[in-house]
Amino acid sequence: MRLDYPRLVSRCTHRKQLNQIQAVLTSSGRLLSSVFLHNVLLRAHSRTPSPIPSIPLYTQLLRFGLRPDTHTFPSLLKSCSLLLALPQGLSAHAHALRLGLDSHLFATNALIHFYSVAGDLASARRLLDASPETDPVSYNSMISGYVRAGDLDRARMLFEEMPERDTVTWCAIISGCVQGGRSKEALAFFSRMQIDGFEPNDMTLVSVLSACAHLGALEQGKWVHGYMRSNGIKISVFLGTSLIDMYAKCGQVELGLKVFEEMREKNLLTYTTMIKGLAMHGQGLEALRLFSHMETSGFVPDDVAFIGVLCACTHAGLVDQGREILDSMSRRYGIKPKLEHYGCMVDLLSRNGLLDEARDLVESMPMEPDALVWGALMAGCKVHRNVELAEHAVKHLIQLEPDSSGVYVLLANVYASSGRHDDARKVRLLMKKRQVEKTPGCSLVEIGGRIHQFLVGDIAHPRIKDILLKWDEIESRIRLEGYVPDKKTVLLNIDEEEKEDALARHSEKLAIAFVLLSTKEGMPIRVVKNLRVCSDCHQVTKLISKVYNREIVVRDRTRFHLFKGGSCSCNDYW
Repeated sequence: MRLDYPRLVSRCTHRKQLNQIQAVLTSSGRLLSSVFLHNVLLRAHSRTPSPIPSIPLYTQLLRFGLRPDTHTFPSLLKSCSLLLALPQGLSAHAHALRLGLDSHLFATNALIHFYSVAGDLASARRLLDASPETDPVSYNSMISGYVRAGDLDRARMLFEEMPERDTVTWCAIISGCVQGGRSKEALAFFSRMQIDGFEPNDMTLVSVLSACAHLGALEQGKWVHGYMRSNGIKISVFLGTSLIDMYAKCGQVELGLKVFEEMREKNLLTYTTMIKGLAMHGQGLEALRLFSHMETSGFVPDDVAFIGVLCACTHAGLVDQGREILDSMSRRYGIKPKLEHYGCMVDLLSRNGLLDEARDLVESMPMEPDALVWGALMAGCKVHRNVELAEHAVKHLIQLEPDSSGVYVLLANVYASSGRHDDARKVRLLMKKRQVEKTPGCSLVEIGGRIHQFLVGDIAHPRIKDILLKWDEIESRIRLEGYVPDKKTVLLNIDEEEKEDALARHSEKLAIAFVLLSTKEGMPIRVVKNLRVCSDCHQVTKLISKVYNREIVVRDRTRFHLFKGGSCSCNDYW
């Protein structure tokens, strides 16, 4: 019985199997005169994760005196792209050019992809523009190349120029927007994709969920989840993990936990994502229980999982458990703690007032502490008013990040909270002298599926007059509850009345006032902020939750704050 080698090769998925078949074909002499069999093998190798044999196989084809055809170069160039084999890819292009095989559509697409992966976008674009025939694949490779290079503007321009698009095109531009920090644009493209009648694949849905998570767009995230259900899309490990991440980052960790419990199949990333979600919400004990369940289920934690569980200890103040977990990394699992793990532990110790132990840990680390480690120590100094240690930490921070406004602001706040207002003013003058500008606060809220953005001092919103009038009402009501503006957090050289006005224009205050204007009584309020919540806004939000009987969830740079009935889930420690 004669074996059908082409069919046999096409069914192979492992390199070992392919190598065995190739050895048989070589020893039997079948490859000596067959370009077709060489092409079949080249194509099969190009579909494996590491197509290393493709290049010597092509060399063998030439050594046998065979002439490549239109099917040879697409597979060879695909392998060169996967391997980042730049010299071999360039050589293949030159050979295809000499043989007149470079203008065939499949070869052109493979060349565009090769050059875009190699980072030579100019050559890739020249090929695209000069090609007599193109299809969506041609453009998709070019768009992906621009995305990888961080040139989203050119990716968008090319997207709009495309004569024809497919699902991969939409996925490329949506994921590119998410990777480039343009989550609102990603959601806008997703809406256009729906209008144009394209069905999203799993990769697109993951990107959209990531955009929702970044923006805190709970309503849109829920819509995507509902879309998946109504269209019978199977919740894979990939999608389930993305849903958990979205719900946790949108302030609904309970819904994330429900998705987690309903998933039939989970992997280490699924557990890690759920643990991190619980940690962000201050549910440290639940995160620790899940970590233990993960271990008993047969999953071996990696360094990322340990970051998640250490963060859980940090937000819940579980010092003893944090010490034990850090120790178990190397003792039980042979994992050397990295900067991130030490940073979590320093943060945990500092938050709990163990500043001497935190400093000892920083100084005994086997690697140089980075800005996150020193920043964690300094944040603890602010809470516990240890000016001397804060000054020590800031020297290192300024060396590491001389242009970071957060370092100066944190030191000024340490001085202000300790009553050293002259020193706080000196820090402000130093910032001015060094031309260090404070990062402007930005807050996002979602109403009716639409994202509204507010910047500190914002006057651009179409309802800004109504918002400011609402703030005047809010301030009058919370003053009756004992609110006194915390003017020491204002570092500007202005009089006391102007300081109160500056505090009133903080982005989260504007955002909350807008939501109170725009929603029914009793509806929860969700805010996503790019910076750490200041002490004045924290106090204001507590009082608003009491006076207006609203549950308010604020996601700042470090954690979630759940304000309810005049108190916060962080217990005023963040």
